[in-house]
Amino acid sequence: MKQLIVLLALTLCSLQATAQEEKPTIYNPQADAQQQINNAVKQAAKEKKHVLLQIGGNWCVWCIRFHNTVKSDSVLKKQMDDNFVVVHLNYSPENKNEKVLASLGYPQRFGYPVFVVLDAKGNRLHTQNSAYLEEGKGHSKEKIAEFFKHWSPAALDAASYKEKEKN
Repeated sequence: MKQLIVLLALTLCSLQATAQEEKPTIYNPQADAQQQINNAVKQAAKEKKHVLLQIGGNWCVWCIRFHNTVKSDSVLKKQMDDNFVVVHLNYSPENKNEKVLASLGYPQRFGYPVFVVLDAKGNRLHTQNSAYLEEGKGHSKEKIAEFFKHWSPAALDAASYKEKEKN
């Protein structure tokens, strides 16, 4: 009986250690959010991309689910990487980034994660409530792909539509 209890205790400790190791650190509470945005805008201008602000925190299960869905799907990852410079903008008790969120039109009103798309000049183009991308207990890959497509630089490029009119 003692061996069974010891074995059970070791198993529980092992599971707890594994769970702690897997705790994601996507967001950096110490990061200067405004500097992150400024750097991303400069990079987006050079690379002819938009900036995608994914606002949330390491405490947010839906933030982690979205991140994992995009990173684990090669089509979504490529679509995101080809069109956006991504910033994981932290919101947590340690750093609420209230001034930056106010400058973005209070996107936190939609809950977390929430997405803000900026152009390569730093202008806010769109705020996306992530609830519209959810499906069941996760996110819809199709809805994410559609979101990325509709807010990509090409979607807002007038030349894209002039070419379609010619055909």
